[in-house]
Amino acid sequence: MKRIGVCLMAACVVVAAAFSLALAEKGKKPGKRPQLPAVTNVDEATCYGCHMEIEALKGKGKHAKSLNCAVCHPETSVHVSDSAKKPATRLDPAACARCHNEQYQSSLGISWKSKAKLEKSVPTGRSPKSDLLLMPHGFTKEHAEPRSHVFMVPDFMIIDRAFGGRFQLKDWTYIEKTGKLWDLINDMGKDLPQTVKAANTVCLTCKTSDIVMKWPYLGDANPNTSLKRGPNPAAIEMAKGVQYPMGCIHCHDPHSAKPRVIRDALIEAVVDRGEGTYPYDKEKSKEVTLEKIVFKRGGQEFRAIGILNKPDSIVMCAQCHVEYNCNPGIDTKTGQMTAMDDRRSNFFPWANVFDVGKKYEGINFKDFKHGITGALLTKFQHPDVETQWGSRHERAGVECKDCHMPRIKQKGKEYTVHAVQRPRYVLKETCLRCHPDWTEQQAEYEIDAIQAYTRGKMRKAEFWLGELISAFIRARDFGVSEDALKEARKEHDRAHILWEWWTAENSDGFHNPAQARQSLAESIDASQKGIDILNKAISQKTGE
Repeated sequence: MKRIGVCLMAACVVVAAAFSLALAEKGKKPGKRPQLPAVTNVDEATCYGCHMEIEALKGKGKHAKSLNCAVCHPETSVHVSDSAKKPATRLDPAACARCHNEQYQSSLGISWKSKAKLEKSVPTGRSPKSDLLLMPHGFTKEHAEPRSHVFMVPDFMIIDRAFGGRFQLKDWTYIEKTGKLWDLINDMGKDLPQTVKAANTVCLTCKTSDIVMKWPYLGDANPNTSLKRGPNPAAIEMAKGVQYPMGCIHCHDPHSAKPRVIRDALIEAVVDRGEGTYPYDKEKSKEVTLEKIVFKRGGQEFRAIGILNKPDSIVMCAQCHVEYNCNPGIDTKTGQMTAMDDRRSNFFPWANVFDVGKKYEGINFKDFKHGITGALLTKFQHPDVETQWGSRHERAGVECKDCHMPRIKQKGKEYTVHAVQRPRYVLKETCLRCHPDWTEQQAEYEIDAIQAYTRGKMRKAEFWLGELISAFIRARDFGVSEDALKEARKEHDRAHILWEWWTAENSDGFHNPAQARQSLAESIDASQKGIDILNKAISQKTGE
């Protein structure tokens, strides 16, 4: 099964109808390039006199001769004449449509089957008991499943756990509209009940590429920019300068045309900490490497990018689809709350479900204290990449793009579709390319079997975590010792990690079914062990 990735690239079929998504419905014509302002080319040798790092990137890349600096940096000719007059940087993804129009047009697509505002904690959701199990974390206010990438920024702005309900869609019909952020939402100027203000500036580094030129490495305070790691008020100010969701430049270096990452915490994990692109596979880490390139401003290091030696969508998607910390929490050594100026508020543990707890122990960090048990717990984000590591598909060479961004042929031109969506909605273009003996119905049946089994184990793990929390209530009522409570909290922490990872991960176990089964079984074991500890303490207290 190794050459599944090659098979996917070679077996191209016409699937324009499947991937045109929202374009046709909205009257847009796939293939029509957006009109860009005319520019005056400059002598790039003049630019390289000051921007040596750009010359090193661009000089040998595909864009060396085809893309003049002025295309992406309007008013460069004025800057050349007067260095005090800084050129603009065109961050609108439409700039890339000049040469990559098919990819650009597909990136605007909407998957209508990925519904909006699907709350995870409702009875039919992914984790019906999460309000109890995450109490009192901000995610209990709203924890919705993701939808198309084109909605990343507006969905972040309007969610009840981000800005206190201050930002709302202009009306509910805007839930399916795309475009510039501030054309879609209103600032209501007041908070709404049952919301929280948990948003911070680090959140935005995943949601948008608009801040790439101004964001300092890891968000450390820097005299050359006003942006830094900061809580809600700073996030509002930062969001005012945002228009577009994550764009082409998140994964494609505009100078060298090479694959890249810009998410600083990933660069820190892979390069600064030396853990490699595949921390559980040292040989693969040697095959797929990341070079950290630092840009200076005002004579000091300012920001960084990571250039990949070859395309690898697992690493590129790891900029966002991983477990990461982006918020204040609790220092487990001191018991005190950390703040956003602490680097732990921009951290990738870069570990799988069985080792992630050790990583957080290593930096003495936990996200929150449970409202009933008092256990210090972790709130996970979306560890899709770490779950994929070591899976059957990953070992066979399958990458994220093969299932979520397959290559297609349209009007005789082959390209990678950038409307990221779930494979179950385009089975012919994904699963059936590597399993040609299946029908689409069989492929969906296979997917459903894995996901139904995993969801069943998730529900059982939730049940036992709920029973453990109830046992804490009984133990307190009987006045058991703090030592017993402390011992049971260790099991609560372990059971929580092994359960909640799978409610945050987006495939319901499909990315790694064997790991999901083991993890959830161990979660149940840990909950039951914690219950036993507390029941024994109650028995000793009552003399029964």
